Amino acid sequence: MRAAFFAMEWIIQIPVLFFSVIFHEFAHGWMAKRRGDDTAYLSGRLTFNPVPHIDPFGTILLPALCAITNLPMFGWAKPVPINPYRMYEPRKDVVKVALAGPLSNLVLVGASLLLANILLFIPLGGLKPLLLHALFFAVIINLCLAIFNLIPIAPLDGSQVLAGVLPHELAMKYERHAPYGMWIMLALMISGLLKYVLTVPLNIAVAFLINAKLMPAIMLYM
Repeated sequence: MRAAFFAMEWIIQIPVLFFSVIFHEFAHGWMAKRRGDDTAYLSGRLTFNPVPHIDPFGTILLPALCAITNLPMFGWAKPVPINPYRMYEPRKDVVKVALAGPLSNLVLVGASLLLANILLFIPLGGLKPLLLHALFFAVIINLCLAIFNLIPIAPLDGSQVLAGVLPHELAMKYERHAPYGMWIMLALMISGLLKYVLTVPLNIAVAFLINAKLMPAIMLYM
């Protein structure tokens, strides 16, 4: 019975995760194209076809490890190629492109909550709890993706946003950490600090959604 429950969890969570990370990368490419850089489009990355977006580790191995070890489902897609020098205003436009990813995840949070509130009034029998569970996971994973990607450490989106808004000299000094960004992230993961970086704002966001009556209380028990 327990094995069947976990199998159902994977069936629900993996497609939601895949779509969320692909939507995130699509948003980067879409915004870049709007700002004059069609590199992602010419590379075949401005698509919802999952194949060009698959990252062997972030899209396949990591979610599989999460499923096998019963850890919270997480992952990422292959970053879309961006060429700032083809944009209209490179420094400003890079910030817009970087923000497009986390904002796309917040759009999915809003869409999931809207669908959940609509489902409450539709008689679906035993299918309703399953759909509400999938939508609850979509809310949580997209909040996590938005928060995680806004961490101001290279190569995450937050580092590009911060570098774009800092004065030029400060931005140059800040960007010196880029070669060590993955090591910094690894240190945060090993030390356990990354958990708090994610869970504190996540809990605040969920509490806000509940208090604002945007998240149906029933979703918390799915």
